[in-house]
Amino acid sequence: MKIAFVGKGGSGKTTLSSLFIRHLAAEGAPVVAVDADINQHLGAALGLDEAEAAALPAMGEHLRLIKEHLRGTNPRIASADTMIKTTPPGEGSRLLRVQEDNPVYDACARPVELDGGAVRLMVTGPFTDADLGVACYHSKTGAVELCLNHLVDGPGEYVVVDMTAGSDSFASGMFTRFDMTFLVAEPTRKGVSVYRQYKEYARDFGVALKVVGNKVQGPDDLDFLRAEVGDDLLVTVGHSDWVRAMEKGRPPRFADLEDSNRLALRTLREAADATYERRDWERYTRQMVQFHLKNAQSWGNERTGADLAAQVDPGFVLGESVTAGA
Repeated sequence: MKIAFVGKGGSGKTTLSSLFIRHLAAEGAPVVAVDADINQHLGAALGLDEAEAAALPAMGEHLRLIKEHLRGTNPRIASADTMIKTTPPGEGSRLLRVQEDNPVYDACARPVELDGGAVRLMVTGPFTDADLGVACYHSKTGAVELCLNHLVDGPGEYVVVDMTAGSDSFASGMFTRFDMTFLVAEPTRKGVSVYRQYKEYARDFGVALKVVGNKVQGPDDLDFLRAEVGDDLLVTVGHSDWVRAMEKGRPPRFADLEDSNRLALRTLREAADATYERRDWERYTRQMVQFHLKNAQSWGNERTGADLAAQVDPGFVLGESVTAGA
């Protein structure tokens, strides 16, 4: 299952995504975790120290390798230079699986040991001083979008992405790449404003969206969230001594997480798992193509000097039964 955590800056989405990743790992589930936020904090939230987090390879620095691998023998893609972040797979493309070894994982993923298991962690890389004034952060997340376009996951497998804060995710089609999107909202007007934006933008794309209320301190906070987001409110999370210790760099055993918060994480997994029966690979592929054609026309054709619409394989539908190219 492909799962995104979104929310305004400071809402706690990185903390909650890291707790969810720990929960999955503790239950033995295979997980690929991706930090796609402009502020790269997921590694630290998963227990890496500053030096370890800084040493994680940036996906953007391996973009050519990613493109060359995914291109495979697809005859519609002349070269890696003509691939952009929205390029869809077709006959001959190489696909990514959660549980496999491949050059993309070798270059960009690193194992992170957690209580009860381990996960693969991938990061876009930080927005550096060299990028200021000359680069858009969404160019860095392009590597994530390209990988998601070529990724086939099955039941009981998880790709968890900590997305960039606010509504910036809508600057590309990446917001449609997920089976479930968890929007972390505080019980404040600012906290639910991103929810309203996300709900409006995602309305026409069949995005499964549920709200996780965070920093909820009492009945008044709960009533506020229920009034503002209605049935989209899935679960709430309150104060956690475990999280406070984790943020100080001294996390207890994950088994010692408060029962109420463990139950909340179990609810998140059940909600994500329930979307599997509603998967529509044809719609998923169609939306992928839709955003590719839009990007090709607006900037991709000019940037690459190629007709990127010709990359679309009209008979190809991504799905679990598809065999990867050579």
